[in-house]
Amino acid sequence: MKRSIGQFIASTFVLLFANILLGQQVKVFKINDLKASVFKQNDTVYIVNFWATWCGPCVKELPEFDKFTDKARNNQLKAKVILVSMDFKEDLKTKLIPFLKNKPQKSQVVLLDESNADYFIPQLDNRWSGALPATMIIKNKKVIRFFERKISEEDLLTD
Repeated sequence: MKRSIGQFIASTFVLLFANILLGQQVKVFKINDLKASVFKQNDTVYIVNFWATWCGPCVKELPEFDKFTDKARNNQLKAKVILVSMDFKEDLKTKLIPFLKNKPQKSQVVLLDESNADYFIPQLDNRWSGALPATMIIKNKKVIRFFERKISEEDLLTD
């Protein structure tokens, strides 16, 4: 069956913007899921931001991650941004999903389903006090930069 160029463009648009059109999908991760996703031995740099919908500085810095995601795609950089929501799991449908519908993100969003900071923080980086926002830049299984504050565009530039 032949498809017209218009049908091809329309279906491509829907696939590319499904997160925006249908609401962004949010996976629920435990700490081991998150570690398996970002502590990898490969040529990708992982920028992992810990944030929450109720954290003003966190919300203010989200556009920086969108800008970086666009730059990475346009320059074919091997970098991936993962926005890790620290909202409570029970607030996923009532707070996080509605937030993302109003402010869609270009990066992957996951919810970290962990309540014991003494358990999960040391598995990521001992420098992290638990304050938000916090951003880790990870390459080849190592945290190469860590920021426990609102980041700037310059902070996201990787070596």
